[in-house]
Formats: sequence, structure tokens, C-alpha cells
Amino acid sequence: MSIDFRKVIEENKEQFYQDLDQVMQIESVKGQPVEHAPFGKGPKEALDAVLALAQKYGFKTAIVNDAVGYAQWGNEEDYIGVVGHLDVVPAGEGWSFPPFKLSKKGQRFYGRGILDNKGPILSCLFGLKLLKELNLPTKKTIRIIFGTDEENGSSDIPLYLSEEKAPRFGFTPDCKYPVVYGERGIVNYEILTTIPEIESNSLSEFIGDQARDHVPDELSVTINGEEVHVVGKRAPSNAPELGENAITLLAEKLIQEKLVAGKLDEYFSWVVRSLAKKHHGEGLGIAFSDIDSGKLMITPYQLIKKGHQLALSVAIRYPVSVTESEVTEVLEKHLPLQSQLKVVRRIESSHFPKDDSNVQLLAKVYEDVTDLDGTPVTTTGATYARFVPNIVAFGPSFPGQKGIAHNKDEYMDEEDLLLNMEIYMRGMLKLIE
Repeated sequence: MSIDFRKVIEENKEQFYQDLDQVMQIESVKGQPVEHAPFGKGPKEALDAVLALAQKYGFKTAIVNDAVGYAQWGNEEDYIGVVGHLDVVPAGEGWSFPPFKLSKKGQRFYGRGILDNKGPILSCLFGLKLLKELNLPTKKTIRIIFGTDEENGSSDIPLYLSEEKAPRFGFTPDCKYPVVYGERGIVNYEILTTIPEIESNSLSEFIGDQARDHVPDELSVTINGEEVHVVGKRAPSNAPELGENAITLLAEKLIQEKLVAGKLDEYFSWVVRSLAKKHHGEGLGIAFSDIDSGKLMITPYQLIKKGHQLALSVAIRYPVSVTESEVTEVLEKHLPLQSQLKVVRRIESSHFPKDDSNVQLLAKVYEDVTDLDGTPVTTTGATYARFVPNIVAFGPSFPGQKGIAHNKDEYMDEEDLLLNMEIYMRGMLKLIE
């Protein structure tokens, strides 16, 4: 049976937009745990709303430990899994559109989660609905799985896997194209540096939006009664070269304007020398790289005052051929005097055989739809593929699209959203035929 995927999608896209908008309007940012909502009311509300849509579409649905839900087509115990997430990062400031609504200007959609990850995972669900309505013969069961804590460490996945078996194969639509078979290791360090009391007393708290998911774009501090303020450019923490880091900008300003002396001068000079526009660890002796995954990446993402210490947090994404201990060993030799290094987060690298038949199947689907090279690649990002056995990352960003998620005015072009739906429909159909 020959299927005109684009015609089917075009005829149903307005219903998809309406359903997507319903979910986009839910502020599914992680909150305090409450009964039946371990990651807060917002993520659970989004999960309930999506499963209500899935039931309306005619799928079997279930919620596992109040953390993860799924929509299932088929009745076999073994299943193909498509794993995405409904939680989002906070909106932040400076939006041109309401962050928690599906807005459209020209041929572009805006809203928190349109790319990461409500738009893509709902395009999978709606695409599966369209396949189901075509009454196609299928041999395998498929689940669209919806997580609610991906942005804060994926602690939802163990809750799912404690009750449900892992998929036999699958993908997460939460990264980039083509198929992503490997993800770099991630380690976050806190560098604690002791400052003499008389100097640290001259320094106020640092004020700004600082979090591990993004390059900080604005930071203020008062020193000896004089306020210093810098404005940079926000970017995802796994794409620091696309931003302008307010931490290093502040350090540069303090040095250039001679606002610090003594130990503080030494410290901020070290920040500039080691980290300013040095995204691959070359300022700290950790410029590791390999053929498969490229160069190490480092992002300073938080600077705070702790008593008479300055605590600088950095996120490092290291190549798949390198170990965390190798990074730590070298980094410790390049710290300021009177500093301690503490690991605050670690995620090991992941690797899936790139010559696996299902990986090659998805690569072929991508090539057939886009006429682009489908050779599997690696990523600096962290997806559910690290935590759910037997899955790889697949889309939704196309080559050249980077630094959109986690930013203000998060967007996705309508053409790309619908092209994703076609790729996912074709991919899911091939996997379950």
C-alpha cells in the first residue's frame, strides 16, 4: 500500500496544532512533589492531558508510578519505544511571545517546549494516530512514552523501569538528526576557592539567572560599594560558543576597570585566562578530543559566594574515548591556589552500535525523506538514550540548527515540525511492520 504521508499530514495538521496548543499551555516546569505528582503539579498535569488525548485517539494508556505514561498500539509484551518528555525548563525573561502558548508568526511556531520536547513527542503521538487510522497491517507493538523529569536528571526513568520492561528498540525525538548513536560523558564540577576575609567582605552576592542548562547572560555584583553589571547572550550549556558568558564577561570587566586587587585579582584573572572564549578546555589543559565525538566542551554556568569562598560551577562534556577520572586528574593541576574540586553531577557516556540494523533503518528513512546524509553521529547533549536501554536519539533538529532549546523565544519552523512528523511516521511504520 502506497501512502502519501505529506497529504495525510496536511489534511490533519490543524487538529494537531490545536491539540499541541492544549499541552503547550501547561506550565510543566518541575515543582515541589505532591501526592501523585512526584515532580510537581505542572509536569503531572501535562502527562494527564496528553494521555487524555491518546485515549481520544483510541490508544491503550497507562501511568507508571505517577512519573511516566504511555500510549500503546498493539498487545505484544515486547515493544518498540518512542520516548520523549513533557517537562520543560523555566521560561526565563525577555520573550516576545507568551512562553506557555503555541504562538505563530509567519511560518514559525514559538513557545517553551515547541522543540524541547512537546512538539516532537506529540508529533510522534499524532503521527501514530494517523498511521492507526490507515488500518495498516503491523506485526509489533509500539509505545509512545512520556516522561516528566528529563530536564532535571531523568529520575522518572527508574520509576518506569521498576514496573515495565525496556523496549526492544526505540528512539527519543529529543536531540538532532541523523541518528545519534553516542552521547558524550558529562561531569559538573564545583570549584571552591578561599578568599581572604577582608577581600571577600568587599564583595556582595552575585545576582543573575544562573542554572546548569544554559550559559548565563546577565550578572551583577557590588564591590566596595560599586555595582558592576554585565549583559551577555544566553545559549544552551551544550552550545557555549553560541552565547556570551556573563561570568567571564564580569571577570573581564573587574580586571579591566581595576576594581579588584590581591587574591580577587588573581582569581578573576584566572577565570579570564582559563575560561573566557575557551570552550574546549584549552585554558585548563583538558582539550581532549577524538574522531567519533570531537572536542571536549566546558561551560561555566554559576558563580556564587559561599562565606569566604567563591564557588564556580562548570559543566564538562567529554569525548566517548575519555574517562571522567582523566579529566579530573588534569583539571586539578590547573586550579587557582587554595581551591578544591568537587563533582556535583556525573553522567557516563553512552554508546549504541551504529551498524545495528534498526539504526541503519532509521538512517535510511531520514535519507529518503530529506536527501541528506544519514551517517549516524554523536552528540554533546544528554537524552533519555542514556537511561532507557536499547534506544537512540533521532531528531528533531536538522543539521545547522543549534542553540534554540532552553532559550527565550524557543521556536520551530512549521515546515520542520511537519517534516519531523513525516520522518517519525515512516520510521515508526518501518520498525513495526
